[in-house]
Amino acid sequence: MILGVDPSGECDLAVIGAGIVGLALARELQRRHPDIDLRVLEKEEEVGAHQTSHNSGVIHAGIYYAPGSLKARLCVDGARLLYEYCEQHGIRAVASGKVIVATSDRELPALDELERRARINGVPGLRRVGPGGLRELEPHCAGVAALHSPRTGIVDFADVARSLAAELAREGAAIAPGCPVTRAQPARRRLVLSTPKGEVRAKHAIFCAGLWADRLALACGGDPDPRIVPFRGAYLRLRPDRRDLVRSLIYPVPDARLPFLGAHLSRDPHGQVLVGPTARLVARRDAYGRHVQVRWRDVAQTVAWAGTWRMAARFWRTGIEEMRMAARPAALVESASRFVPELRREDTVPGPAGVRAQAIARNGALLEDFTFSETERALHVRNAPSPAATSSLAIARLVADRAEASFGLPPRVH
Repeated sequence: MILGVDPSGECDLAVIGAGIVGLALARELQRRHPDIDLRVLEKEEEVGAHQTSHNSGVIHAGIYYAPGSLKARLCVDGARLLYEYCEQHGIRAVASGKVIVATSDRELPALDELERRARINGVPGLRRVGPGGLRELEPHCAGVAALHSPRTGIVDFADVARSLAAELAREGAAIAPGCPVTRAQPARRRLVLSTPKGEVRAKHAIFCAGLWADRLALACGGDPDPRIVPFRGAYLRLRPDRRDLVRSLIYPVPDARLPFLGAHLSRDPHGQVLVGPTARLVARRDAYGRHVQVRWRDVAQTVAWAGTWRMAARFWRTGIEEMRMAARPAALVESASRFVPELRREDTVPGPAGVRAQAIARNGALLEDFTFSETERALHVRNAPSPAATSSLAIARLVADRAEASFGLPPRVH
């Protein structure tokens, strides 16, 4: 890889953020326009350091998302492209399958709605099963009905990110780690990006900054609405001798009011079985550790945002329940045992955690769809939570199209 390069000076295009979305976008633009001078600026010392490598590794099939939304279209297309990419580059991606389980009759209308959405969205292979069919798929799982998605799968998204970075480097793009953008200012038909490694004077820039997307958009003169509010999701792991309780992925019927999918059981790309995640507000945008972590700037921006309080007023009961499960692992196990009655607290040990970059509007709405914006000489990915990793190659095509239209890039090379 061309890593650790001096990124300063002039270039045609800068991509800020080397998570899976930023890398996929840089690759797409490099392939379309191989003669442009492209630089990728990443604040951390390695690619994919945040949401890309702190997740359950699920390749989503596109079941949950409102028909016609960007998530619906880009998830279905992105999953197909991701499987193809992994096959071409020797990355292990397994279509292990998934069941979404209704545990009582009162959940059946919501399961019906998920099935309707999935069929409109073109989710491949989806079928409905009863208790007997569910037992065949997951012998330890109980429910009155379920949706089975055979093309839902698992992959290590950090492996995908490293592969994308290596491919980019081979094709001549400069990838600069340890290079956070601290300021952005349009000047003389350039966007001047200040970094600890010097000024990058780019004709245009695309920001794929994840947990810091709102700050960089604001630095470029963008609207402060929406704001990123961090939600920490922590998992438990099943002990090795109890992993046979779960064959693939077992999910609940989610609360349609929230963009979270609820506590579930899933095999990760390394063969471990995860239980979770929780979803609670945290005081630091990269709060991955188990102990309380505070960054006062993060706290101040969350607390000062009117949307945070309006969201909390609407979902305070849910918030209390999430805090209970985060504080008491037994409560998280109890929630998951609705699907796997044999599951006990002693079957679990502490697991990994991630932080979801959730955009919240000023009116308190949790933004559900992928969201993009523009400022002078720049495009911004403002909201790209799950299933952004699954959708990354499809998001890259969409944003590259917008960049060509907005930036007047040279004709595409076919």
